[in-house]
Amino acid sequence: MNGVLPAPLLRLKEGQNVRLAVTNRLEEDTSIHWHGLLVPFQFDGVPGVSFPGIGPGETFVYEFPVKQYGTYWYHSHSGYQEQLGHYGPIIIDQAEPDPVAYDREHVIVLSDWTFMDPAAIIPKLKTESGYFNFQKQTLAGLMAGKDQPMRERLEWGQMRMDPTDISDVTGSTYSYLVNGHGPQENWTGLFAPGERVRLRFINASAMTIFNVRIPDLSMTVVQADGQNVRPVDVDEFQISVAETYDVIIQPPADRAFTLVAEAIDRSGMGRATLAPREGMTAPVPPLRKRPLVTMKDMGMGAMDHGAMPGMDHSSMPGMDHSAMVGAAQAGGHDMAGMSMRDPKNAPQVKMGPGVQMISPMPVDRTGDPGIGLEDVGHKVLVYRDLVALEPNPDPRPPSRSVEIHLTGNMERFMWSFDGVKFSEVKEPIAFRTNERVRVTLVNDSMMSHPIHLHGHFFEIVNGHEGHYPRKHTVNVLPGGKVSFDLTADEPGDWAFHCHLLYHMLAGMFQVVSIRPLEGEAA
Repeated sequence: MNGVLPAPLLRLKEGQNVRLAVTNRLEEDTSIHWHGLLVPFQFDGVPGVSFPGIGPGETFVYEFPVKQYGTYWYHSHSGYQEQLGHYGPIIIDQAEPDPVAYDREHVIVLSDWTFMDPAAIIPKLKTESGYFNFQKQTLAGLMAGKDQPMRERLEWGQMRMDPTDISDVTGSTYSYLVNGHGPQENWTGLFAPGERVRLRFINASAMTIFNVRIPDLSMTVVQADGQNVRPVDVDEFQISVAETYDVIIQPPADRAFTLVAEAIDRSGMGRATLAPREGMTAPVPPLRKRPLVTMKDMGMGAMDHGAMPGMDHSSMPGMDHSAMVGAAQAGGHDMAGMSMRDPKNAPQVKMGPGVQMISPMPVDRTGDPGIGLEDVGHKVLVYRDLVALEPNPDPRPPSRSVEIHLTGNMERFMWSFDGVKFSEVKEPIAFRTNERVRVTLVNDSMMSHPIHLHGHFFEIVNGHEGHYPRKHTVNVLPGGKVSFDLTADEPGDWAFHCHLLYHMLAGMFQVVSIRPLEGEAA
């Protein structure tokens, strides 16, 4: 946009009215969605849902009051344009004095870039789900004991699942960018030793979840998805697609530090430098060993003894992993055929070829750091660490509950909600204006899904009642579930989707319709 990548930073102020004219100089329709901003639905920028889109040569004027503060971003919601570079940061300064003290700031936009035509990616994934996975287990690795024990690997093969299948699109085709710069270009953010520096992280990638750390430097998380939280000291955090985190660092010395944004499957990294002067560098750590998914990621919950800290089940006599598979089969979950599809687990799910499995024992994973971060030896942020700085604005308990399953078939690259892809949806998800609803998302797949609701914030149920963290995007770990409380206070039709671009385009998209009851005033 405007000839740069990322697109220009938009700096706004809480309480002002903004008028943004977007002119389309492309030869195809386009759009701009203001990700995380509370705007009237007709200015939300989703073609076919809130407006028709912006045709070639046309100008569309977005006009809305700025009702919030924090770190956000904007991107196209048309076709593959987001993957092609149509995204940029938004910073909204707080009307009241900022509770976070800092001396300078840097906006850090993380993204992924491929020279492959994005329209060719989904067909390749439908043909071969692991097309971009160059980190599969090898026979030599199995024999040398570098990967899973042979017995476990054979069991995974029997289930027709690949424990290395963590990211659909990987570093085999992606370059990972920091503010539009590749790892060799070394984008540099300056500081003076002793300064408090605010880093505003935005994950604007199409498909990549990043693990972020700054070796030898701790970070204090002060904001999540633009909302202030009680400060949390961490050494690393996972940032899913479309999330934002603000952190404070305080480099004590006249030296450089490397900022590492490692892809979740560790097939590559984005890299930048924080330094007192341009031209300085610090050692770049090697990529860590690529992780493997576990039985917990398959929705086996408490049966995942392999994920229990300190328990080396491979060396525990009498503990037969294959017996666990047999037990699951005896319980009606035929893992050998990957037909853990018992409809009693999720009666609202439409069963069919697009539903590969139903998690038999999904668990709340808001206390988990994310795939591959369980045993890194330092503090990693988890959702349960997040506590809203201010009390939640709506203290009412939910009046009803809604459960939504995140469903898919990884082999066929089919994605949906409750087994129904968007092209087959007959009715939107309906909420009554101002009702209070508890929504539980259950991940019936072995991939993480960042789920985004337009036009609203919701409170993640994480044990801090009254101060639940407010977010617009929540990452649901494989085989896990997350509940959030929603006040449906913005009437209109709103997009609700997985923010992995190719999952959304393959069908994991719905519309949330918020209307008053018949006879009620709007």
